[in-house]
Amino acid sequence: MRRALELATLGRGHVSPNPMVGCVIEHQGRIIGEGWHQRYGEAHAERNAVLSVRPEDEHLLPESTAYVTLEPCSHYGKQPPCADLLIEKRVRRVICCNDDPNPLVSGQGFEKLRAAGITVETGLLAETGRVLNARFFTFFEQHRPYIILKWAESADGYIAAKGESTREGKPVQISGPLSQRLVHRWRAEEDAIMVGTNTARTDNPRLNVRLFPVSDGSPANPTRIVIDKQLQLSPDLNLFDGSQPTLGYNFIKTETVGQTTYIQLSPDKPFLPQLLNDLYERRIQSVLVEGGTTLLESFMDAGLWDEMRVFRSQKILLGGVRAPRVRGRLVSRELIGKDELSTYRP
Repeated sequence: MRRALELATLGRGHVSPNPMVGCVIEHQGRIIGEGWHQRYGEAHAERNAVLSVRPEDEHLLPESTAYVTLEPCSHYGKQPPCADLLIEKRVRRVICCNDDPNPLVSGQGFEKLRAAGITVETGLLAETGRVLNARFFTFFEQHRPYIILKWAESADGYIAAKGESTREGKPVQISGPLSQRLVHRWRAEEDAIMVGTNTARTDNPRLNVRLFPVSDGSPANPTRIVIDKQLQLSPDLNLFDGSQPTLGYNFIKTETVGQTTYIQLSPDKPFLPQLLNDLYERRIQSVLVEGGTTLLESFMDAGLWDEMRVFRSQKILLGGVRAPRVRGRLVSRELIGKDELSTYRP
């Protein structure tokens, strides 16, 4: 099962809105097939594992065990049901980490397998499986995207240098080049990236994955999300250059202009729940929130976050815009170049 989980991670950034899934087929202690879901719309892990079995080993399938990280699907989507394939190949036993929370599956895959006489066991390394697909589980169980808060701060606790306005500050590169490349890899792994009005105005970010090495068939740039409640931002900003899908949440209008979609929310209701509900309806499963302080702290205050990633540089700014106050439980700390990266969970 650990090997199946390892295989599943190879689909990261390529399979959303599907979950990452790995599968290992074992016969008397020998792996005879393995596979993973490689790209959204393409073959699922179980099918790839079955296809990897050598012709001389195919006769062993009825005596084999399939280790799968998530309940085999039981419905027709872009691919036929994996439960049907395992039944067709007469696999003897199926062992899974997790039940699938998607109501289109949710126990029906296991039911099909058992009805066909296949032994089914669940819950092996279940917590590891949930961590692997935290985005998928959060989306279906909490009806909102998985939220990652990210920022870089100076050694003295600032995310921007002194500017004309204490509130907005002046953009300055705080983290090092290795950290910047890592952030672009993170962007490639999530469905969307979000910034607030002040960050959009002062930093004029592009929010793409230009620093992440790409090859043919690599992940596309994620959807950009900008908060601009009063539509004060200039249309000349990089966010509105039409190079990738962009959502602009505001109180003024709903309109689509090229690649940019403006979504009007009500000023009389809590802002973030409305925003996250709209993202849920758009099937966006994960959002990397990159600033600024006001937006980051609003997610913390509302208790609407799942992970926090904080870079601390050796740079000293001696004033500027204060970084958010870290909350949560420290789960890891490592050096990325000269920067210290700390990860927290609620």
